[in-house]
Amino acid sequence: MNKTDKIFVAGHRGMVGSACVRALKAAGYENVVVRTHQELDLLDPKAVREFYEAERPDVAIIAAARVGGIGANSAANSLFLYENEMIAMNTVWQAAEAGVKRLLFLGSTCIYPRLAPQPIPEDALLTSALEKTNEGYALAKISGLKLCEFLRRERGLCYHSLMPTNLYGTGDNYDIEHGHVLPTLIRKFETARMEHAPTVSLWGSGSPLREFLHVDDLAAACLFVLEMENPPDLVNCGSGREVTIRQLAEMIQEMTGCKSIITWDRTKPDGTPRKLCDTSLIRSLGWSPKIDLATGLRRTVDEYRVALATGNIRL
Repeated sequence: MNKTDKIFVAGHRGMVGSACVRALKAAGYENVVVRTHQELDLLDPKAVREFYEAERPDVAIIAAARVGGIGANSAANSLFLYENEMIAMNTVWQAAEAGVKRLLFLGSTCIYPRLAPQPIPEDALLTSALEKTNEGYALAKISGLKLCEFLRRERGLCYHSLMPTNLYGTGDNYDIEHGHVLPTLIRKFETARMEHAPTVSLWGSGSPLREFLHVDDLAAACLFVLEMENPPDLVNCGSGREVTIRQLAEMIQEMTGCKSIITWDRTKPDGTPRKLCDTSLIRSLGWSPKIDLATGLRRTVDEYRVALATGNIRL
């Protein structure tokens, strides 16, 4: 990319998209184009095509998606499949049709099989069955990254994909029903602390292992691969470190100062037992994360408290 390139960030109001906009501007990329959902419906192929033809961006970063935690995904796999499939197909295909030369498609490591080898390499894709609780979302993301791969092969377009692990940080969604595990835990413990609740009930057994990456580290990785002349078609992005959900809960409980007793609701699903991604490829190219989990958690808890106090929070 050049500093003068016009860069379209789809999903700029979300946690990932907003982090990408911050990182781009901090790096001197001032010609950033964004649209709200009201201004551009990414489910509408005609609207997306007209946008690309009118704006003629040099680069597109596709960070838009319907996202949610295990409860939201498992309850509405059809909706997560439909909306994310449409977003992926429209933003990628219409970009190619309109002549956009460079595109980065953002997915998730949930694209990999439920029982993939650990840590999960990029070539584990499509080797066995997906996790059922978020199968719809995963299938849509697989379609998007495969479309990028095919267009690169057939048309010579530099369309490539980045698959981040579990993300957290500035701009996260703290909705109990639709948020991911880490922001949900922060909200539950902070609420329990403020209400002096005797217990905090958490889903599952607490035994699954998860890897977490601060969204600012992901944004740095996005710029890193976009500035490469010949990036891989698909590359994982993660911290390389994992904790159990129980360990994560205890860390957040300590950081919030919550004294409530943790109870585990084993009638609720655990999801994939382990999901550590192999980040050796992106590290070999020269990128590595800068924000460790303890530092990132402290920053995120502080941001949550400020946002809650000012009424500026996604619930």
